[in-house]
Amino acid sequence: MGFLCLSRLRSTCGAGRCTPLLRLTSHRFSSEVYMRYIFFFVLSFALWLLLSGHYSFYHTLVLTMGILSCAFVVYLAGRLDIVDEEGIQINLARHLIVYIPWLAWAIIKANIDVAKRILNPRLPIAPRIVRVTGTQKTDLCRVIFANSITLTPGTVSLDLDEEDIVVHALTKEAADDVQSGDMDRRVTTALEQ
Repeated sequence: MGFLCLSRLRSTCGAGRCTPLLRLTSHRFSSEVYMRYIFFFVLSFALWLLLSGHYSFYHTLVLTMGILSCAFVVYLAGRLDIVDEEGIQINLARHLIVYIPWLAWAIIKANIDVAKRILNPRLPIAPRIVRVTGTQKTDLCRVIFANSITLTPGTVSLDLDEEDIVVHALTKEAADDVQSGDMDRRVTTALEQ
């Protein structure tokens, strides 16, 4: 009887009409979906290990409970259709490995510049608001670009719409740096392939 109900439910899943409960079974043989859930499990278990502090095999019960809880979270995420299609894919990791250190270096340089301007009152501070046009196609990439601008000291993203980001810059140099498009190109290269 259960098999009959499951086959009847699967037959109603088509042309984009899948319920979240059945969406996981409709992608049953897709390796991309499996890789997404495996990546989600590995990421959540790494976060669990980092936060729990139990790295030893002497804590076998605790590690087993961590593995089971992460597997349960991945299962629930699949059933509730929480893991989205637009998320960062595994094949983008090589581009992110280049982008994240570049962003960290840009943050360090901007920190030094802002600290110099605070400690030396002779250095000019000329706040301004500029509009930056991004080349990203997805909402996720636009948000990452806006957050990258905000993470860099001396610049803050104020507004984000379909094409432009309104940015407050502390200095003319910071505004020119944001408008140069270097960060925009790097975000687009790292996240949109």
